[in-house]
Amino acid sequence: MGWEKRKLNLAEEVCELIQSISALKFGFFTLTSGKKSPIYIDLRVIPSHPEVFERITEIYLEIIKNEVGSFDKVAGVPTAGLPIATLVSYKLKAPMIYVRKSAKAHGTRSMVEGVLNLNDRVLIVDDLVTTGSSIAEAAKAVRLSGGIVEHAVVLIDREQGGIENLLKEGIRLHSLLNITFLLETLHRKNLISSMDYHRAMKYLSTEKAS
Repeated sequence: MGWEKRKLNLAEEVCELIQSISALKFGFFTLTSGKKSPIYIDLRVIPSHPEVFERITEIYLEIIKNEVGSFDKVAGVPTAGLPIATLVSYKLKAPMIYVRKSAKAHGTRSMVEGVLNLNDRVLIVDDLVTTGSSIAEAAKAVRLSGGIVEHAVVLIDREQGGIENLLKEGIRLHSLLNITFLLETLHRKNLISSMDYHRAMKYLSTEKAS
């Protein structure tokens, strides 16, 4: 089976996993980017479901194996990206670093925790991407500390400019699926209501046009 076919099968599987742990929520939410949204994907709950956590991590490894070249370090983005990056690092036997949300006020005052050598190639791992701002900020911190960032891996792309914004920063984004695929798959399987589906799709259409 080719990678694209395999990736499609994995995406379908992940849609059902997300629904099974109630990680997809409908309502009125403010995202990390500051944007308002009628849909929220809370992947922070994944570590609370060990079997799903294990499976999601294995899927990250497949994406990395098939789409990312060699690298030296894995970097986690706080907070949702940290547990995923930790397991990815452990399973790949690749050293891990992580980027703080703000420089600590004591000790080294570093934004990057862990061992980062000059010109280390760093793969950024996060849960999902909206505008790409969190990944871009993490990449900036790594680069200022001497690392090289060219790739980032997430599970879901919310299709709100993340791919394009990160490309401008010299970062190629790798995701398993986008939010449109998630909604269409769950709606087709009758796992979400038509009302929630159409409201979310209308919102995404407006966001893409803006």
